[in-house]
Amino acid sequence: MRKRLLAGLFFAALLLYNGSWARAESAKSAILTEMETGRVLYEKNAHQALPMASTTKVMTALLALEKGTLSDPVTASRNAFGVPGTSIYLAEGETLTLDEMLLGLMLQSGNDAAVAIAEHIAGDVDTFCRLMTQRAEEMGCENTLFSTPHGLPAANHHTTASDLALITRTALQHPDFRRIVATKTASIPWAGHPYNRVLNNKNKLLSTYEGALGVKTGYTRAAGRCLVFAAERNGMTVVGCVLNDPDWFRDAAQIMDDAFARFSMVTMLEENESAGLVPVENGEKEHVCVYTKKALKAPVKQGTLPTVETVLPSVLPAPVEQGMQVGEAILYDEGQALARVPLYAGESVAKISFRFHLRRILALWAAP
Repeated sequence: MRKRLLAGLFFAALLLYNGSWARAESAKSAILTEMETGRVLYEKNAHQALPMASTTKVMTALLALEKGTLSDPVTASRNAFGVPGTSIYLAEGETLTLDEMLLGLMLQSGNDAAVAIAEHIAGDVDTFCRLMTQRAEEMGCENTLFSTPHGLPAANHHTTASDLALITRTALQHPDFRRIVATKTASIPWAGHPYNRVLNNKNKLLSTYEGALGVKTGYTRAAGRCLVFAAERNGMTVVGCVLNDPDWFRDAAQIMDDAFARFSMVTMLEENESAGLVPVENGEKEHVCVYTKKALKAPVKQGTLPTVETVLPSVLPAPVEQGMQVGEAILYDEGQALARVPLYAGESVAKISFRFHLRRILALWAAP
């Protein structure tokens, strides 16, 4: 009887675990998304505007990579030298490469490096911050404003967990951004010293979480503990954010663990796979094969059956050019469109001409 009772309790607990998400209980706001499709795997107050402390520097780094060159010399001005808070201790007039400044920005969270980068890219901090806000709008961020390149408290400086995850997904498309935020320690020059600066990444997940990719920590008294994070397992990459969260690393690990347990990447069409035939009107061939150039895949919840819808014309008028886009394929899970890829004509089909008819007549006449 006692064994049956214990077994029942264990089974009930298992059902309870499998039926409910681990929650980012301590976070004021949180989100977890899949890298490629942006599918939201977990969220909590994800659209609430909040200060984000040094996670601001994800956008600073992204703009620097988009508009600068890593070998560029970047010189610290008096403005950079005088910035309070975390620092890589730049001296006024000291010069490092942009790559070295970015390591100081993202590993050591140097506020002085942020100002030096902003002035190098845009000429002054205010212009750089306008570029940051503009770039966020271009991505589709709905409630993000930047007033600083480093995240120290300022008026009109805020984002949402949802917007910050979108910014980070964009940044992670850059190989140099991935390299920098995944670096645990680095050594860069230190003018006036017989030794180099040693930079240590503040993101503990790099050492404690399997598959961790980075990305950025942040803290101010006003914003609380903020963390942007990413990890990859079994072909699926997740990108998330917790804002104002005293248990930032624990909560990040929990919601990622649940996502990896509950979702998996499913490929419905491979790269360069045929996706059907479309009739050709007045063409030298009756049909043309259509194919993908990119795999159609998305994170799918365990236990569900994804479907693919191909959107194609009922007929294509000749001529058809090889490689022209003729439609798209859409992956659905639980009625939600998660991913779509264009479909292209696999070959050229010429329009029927007098010469074509003549060749057919001659071929029929010559046949035995």
